[in-house]
Amino acid sequence: MTKFERNVYDAVKLIPEGRVATYGQIAELAGYPRAARAVGNALHRNPDETNVHCHRVVNSDGQLAKSFGFGGKDEQRRRLIADGVYVVNYRVDLEEYNIDLNELKKGYSCMP
Repeated sequence: MTKFERNVYDAVKLIPEGRVATYGQIAELAGYPRAARAVGNALHRNPDETNVHCHRVVNSDGQLAKSFGFGGKDEQRRRLIADGVYVVNYRVDLEEYNIDLNELKKGYSCMP
């Protein structure tokens, strides 16, 4: 596992149940602010889906992943609903469910 992947997985672990983060937010938190697409690639290789809840990561518009790596977008939707996140047309309302990145940053630091 690369340092980038480890940082991404550690950042995703911080997303609490009932909240989501965007690929860009995870990239920033992991120390690679311009690597949102690479975050998606890393999440497709998630070695520990029990502890790294990659279903909580959505795109910058709140849309679910078109090719969620662990059962497709229907499975991502199911997991988000189980977390208490309301999903409409495979989209999450970021105004309501997005994490506060500044709050997460207070308890986490990561150097690339």
